[in-house]
Amino acid sequence: MEICEVAPRDGLQNEKTLISTENKIELVNRAIDAGVRRIEVTSFVNPNKVPQMADAEAVMAGLSAPEGVSFIGVMMNQRGLDRAIAAGVHEVNIVVVASDTFCQKNQGMTSRESVEQAAALVANARAAGLRSSITIGAAFGCPFEGEISVVRLREIISDVVAANPDEIALADTIGVAVPTDVTERMAIVNELKPTSMKSRLHLHDTRHTGVANAVAALEAGVNTLDSSIAGAGGCPFAPAATGNVATEDLIYLFNRMGETTGVDLDKIISAATWLEPLLGKPMAGALARAGDFPGSLSS
Repeated sequence: MEICEVAPRDGLQNEKTLISTENKIELVNRAIDAGVRRIEVTSFVNPNKVPQMADAEAVMAGLSAPEGVSFIGVMMNQRGLDRAIAAGVHEVNIVVVASDTFCQKNQGMTSRESVEQAAALVANARAAGLRSSITIGAAFGCPFEGEISVVRLREIISDVVAANPDEIALADTIGVAVPTDVTERMAIVNELKPTSMKSRLHLHDTRHTGVANAVAALEAGVNTLDSSIAGAGGCPFAPAATGNVATEDLIYLFNRMGETTGVDLDKIISAATWLEPLLGKPMAGALARAGDFPGSLSS
């Protein structure tokens, strides 16, 4: 299972405490040192709406990617893509939203309009030599409209597949999914996408179902899981949103299941304990407190 670390972007974007550019760079470098090979480093969005991401170019300028490491930039429009290309990202992640209400609040357009825009961005990113992903936000539930029907999601997935990104992702933006939802909805992705198109799942642990959903994702053949060091994060446009599933919790899970991630659990735990005081509040990840198992036993 490939882990995509999103703490530098989704983990920080909703935090009121502004994190320095230097500490953002340190967070990315800690993830690299732990063995993570895909990292969402920043988003190229309006800094007035997401002040935490106002230093996107400065963060990218301070980073150096070792061989095999890919830096991902998130954007929603051509202006963001132009900035991402100029900053030197390796991949772009384009966000669309499954519900019209959320999409209007997030992007000022309908879901279908956002998919049409995403298709143009995919083409432009490919022309610039960049790999692309399209993430379908609120794929399991919307904070404004409630349930997202399977029929509705199938339509959005079909449109996204037609846009031909390298990867398609479903996001549990507000953390309402349970394993049966993951099984059902990833089956639609697997049915509609070509085999060459990779799949990814973005999990939140709002209701403490994130780790269980990760097991369902593994069984559904998902290629990549998003997670955030210390469980930091949340969507700034989703009321009462809480953190992503913690990277350290997923690494422990997969280690115990005998699944390879290539990520060092001790180094991720160290990164989580480093990040927590910067954010000034207790974080959601369990492993930073409980530690790995088995540990040394005193006689």
